[in-house]
Amino acid sequence: MKQMMISVALFGAILTPIAACAETPMEMLIVTPARMPQQLDKAIADTTVLDEQEIRNSGARDVPALLRSLAGVEVAQSGGLGNVSSTFMRGTNSDQVLVLLDGVRINSATSGTTALEHIMLDSVERIEVVRGNVSSLYGSEAIGGVIQLFIKRGQDSPAFNASAGIGSHDTQRLAAGYSGETNGNSFSVNAGRVTTDGVSAMNPLLAPGANPNNNGYENNTLDAQFKHAFNTDHSVSALLFATRGDISYDNPYGLPTDLNNTVETIDKLSLASDDQINRRWHSLLRVAQGTDDSRSYGYTYGVPTSSRFQTQSNQLTWQNTLKIADNQHIDLAAEYLDQEVSSNTLYTQTSRNVKSLVGGYVGEYGVHQAQINLRQDNFSDFGMANTGLLGYGVQFTGAFRFTVTVSNAFKAPTFNDMYYPLSYGYQGNPNLKPERSQNREAGLHYTANGQRADAVYFDNHIRDLIACNAGCTTVVNIDQAQIDGAEFSYEGEFGKSRLQASATFQNPRDAITGQVLLRRAKEFSSVAATHEWAAWQIGADVRYSGARQDYDLNGNPVTLDGYILLNLSARHMLDRGLYVSAHLDNVFDREYSEVYAYNTLGRTLFVELNYQQ
Repeated sequence: MKQMMISVALFGAILTPIAACAETPMEMLIVTPARMPQQLDKAIADTTVLDEQEIRNSGARDVPALLRSLAGVEVAQSGGLGNVSSTFMRGTNSDQVLVLLDGVRINSATSGTTALEHIMLDSVERIEVVRGNVSSLYGSEAIGGVIQLFIKRGQDSPAFNASAGIGSHDTQRLAAGYSGETNGNSFSVNAGRVTTDGVSAMNPLLAPGANPNNNGYENNTLDAQFKHAFNTDHSVSALLFATRGDISYDNPYGLPTDLNNTVETIDKLSLASDDQINRRWHSLLRVAQGTDDSRSYGYTYGVPTSSRFQTQSNQLTWQNTLKIADNQHIDLAAEYLDQEVSSNTLYTQTSRNVKSLVGGYVGEYGVHQAQINLRQDNFSDFGMANTGLLGYGVQFTGAFRFTVTVSNAFKAPTFNDMYYPLSYGYQGNPNLKPERSQNREAGLHYTANGQRADAVYFDNHIRDLIACNAGCTTVVNIDQAQIDGAEFSYEGEFGKSRLQASATFQNPRDAITGQVLLRRAKEFSSVAATHEWAAWQIGADVRYSGARQDYDLNGNPVTLDGYILLNLSARHMLDRGLYVSAHLDNVFDREYSEVYAYNTLGRTLFVELNYQQ
């Protein structure tokens, strides 16, 4: 309670508008909240954008580390860098959050989640995070929201960049890239490598069966982009992304001498034709393939085991944006998704397809804004899912804007849910229905004088949640959840200083028992500040999380303590385009856990040299 009061007081203090600060690019164009370009300060959906500069200044190496500071977003990781992570948005399950890479799905159709822990930030140019039900734009999984990653594009004159870093636990990072634009062609090629000895993923005092050795990680990433513009109205492009993570992990149900590792590869290839047919009609045709391939090798009670789960998602999208009047646009799209599963587990069905139709409208009428979205997804296995969104915004007193949204969403059952073969008395249930959600939210937003502040209340009711039956012989649509709460976020610039803050107060609970959902805090917050002085930039951030509920290895309920972390950073310009940076995380070496029995890294230092031509 004391920490929550501190968060509220601090947040209230920094939300006071100060007119003397510099302008920031609130007019930046984003695409995720409405599936069409719009200014950030015109979006009705609660949206956060992390641009390339913010990503670079954060010092984070992977996507989960970067997301932890955002309002409404929690991350629970089972160990250090590269270990399995779960991303919760507005208290929803991690498989109720949709991740897109340049509009393409890269998730596993067996687990239902995306392995964000293997996506390093060397490849990422921008991240757009939209909170709330947006299945009416993107389909299944978008109950908690959408995280869309954009890989780097070529722009301006061709230039080279490189970086190298070293830090605690023998963490090493190398990255290099070359990108630019010339003669109507843009290109970008980037490669990166991260290795670390890590720490023991599990605490042997709480998990005696786990190997107490350090669990190391190795990641190699390659991305490439090429775009050819025939003229200002017509272009074709190709995007390639590939990452391979090799992580050593602990098994609490094994022997202390067991060695286990998982090799996971995420690939994405897309080809697109981008055409301005006439002054009112814009067309995007994209064919893409996303692949998640996970292979594990280890031991259970001394017996060697291995597993392989591969999902290949073949996707075709034709999207048309029509300008029907000034400040009024209609979006019409048709999508086809084919999911193929390959595994040494003999699923009773290994493929399905989804045919989707999408319609949307965004319009401005003076100070009023409206957004309407409708979507129909036809799955070849369980049938139809219809979703919609109705949003309204109104600008008043110049800097303030009020928004309200009503929407519904769904999550399709995974292949594990429906088609898992009979094993140890359990098997999938092919008669499952999708999980469904109804969400209402209202927000107050302030944008002026280089500052942006958002306060959003949300109330999300989820039914037909998929859970084990009484004997856990299969899964059924039985559970319900209710999640309500409020999010606050702020960012502003004051001369050479920058301040960012977020706070979330939520009640994610089982609608029948009232029990708080696992590994989710009722309150969490962060505050970060940076200041530039001559050739230096210094920064500090504080992150707080309240207590969370979990289960121990015997299935008994336990409480994970809340924690407060202090992180420090510094950057010094050595020459034009050349700088050195240092990040000291968890300054006071606070012991805490995001998952019962799993360790976190403790105090870490990372120093890096960066060059941008």
